[in-house]
Amino acid sequence: MATTSEWVAGARPRTLPAAATPVLVGSGAAAQVGGFELVPALLALAVALALQVGVNYANDYSDGVRGTDLDRVGPLRLTASGTAPARAVKGAAFAAFGVGSLAGLVLVLVSGHWWLLAVGVLAVVAAWTYTGGSNPYGYRGLGEVGVFVFFGLVAVLGTTYTQVDRVTWPAVLGAVGVGLIACALLMVNNIRDIPTDAEVGKRTLAVRLGDHRARRTFLALVWLPLLLGALCAFWNPWTVIVLGLALPAVLLSIPVVAGARGRLLVPVLAATGLYELSYGALLALGLAI
Repeated sequence: MATTSEWVAGARPRTLPAAATPVLVGSGAAAQVGGFELVPALLALAVALALQVGVNYANDYSDGVRGTDLDRVGPLRLTASGTAPARAVKGAAFAAFGVGSLAGLVLVLVSGHWWLLAVGVLAVVAAWTYTGGSNPYGYRGLGEVGVFVFFGLVAVLGTTYTQVDRVTWPAVLGAVGVGLIACALLMVNNIRDIPTDAEVGKRTLAVRLGDHRARRTFLALVWLPLLLGALCAFWNPWTVIVLGLALPAVLLSIPVVAGARGRLLVPVLAATGLYELSYGALLALGLAI
């Protein structure tokens, strides 16, 4: 049976910034119109973190039982490695989804927006069917679409809406920016796995684009959010502080453009997560000042 540290590694903690960042930006957008509320923000964070852990375990289980994780670079795969039984990993995924659903229910009670329950159900379904089920959309090159919608638009705009009962333009721009960086995180992960994914028939967007175009797409996903963050200066000039991430963006771009492969992309994956978190923190701060 897997140890505690192995279960933690299987949860892929380096991906958690992708969950925390939209809550930061959504809360910053709420603060920009004087409506920041701590309790809804914390509940939204709990939902986002639980869903991220849930989708990580779900991917571990689904890829493991399909045999697509047998030869991988990167974090420990609990199912494929035999470190934990498949049923236990599946149970961990649904336990995380349960925690997220409970936090979401409390958030709905606090905000009074009952229709958001439907959004929560869709989020859990999307998390499971990314690599689970009979026809996973992640295997058809649509993973970035799901990430953009749920870890960008839904997470940011939902956070803002549950605090101020409306959506603002800075929230929309921030949601698109966060969604793009979340897609960059997935893209660099999938660029690393192009050889093994192509071999087992997993047609991620990176596989469909091919190595060269996937790397160029990664650059766009990293750089466009800086422009969107700067555009928020029309509502609060302090948001231009996101341009301070230009140097980190350059440092992220160099190894990808230079053709780094395999284990050499693992640090880029971790750095992209930190880049997303930094983007969210700076944009939220710029909006809230």
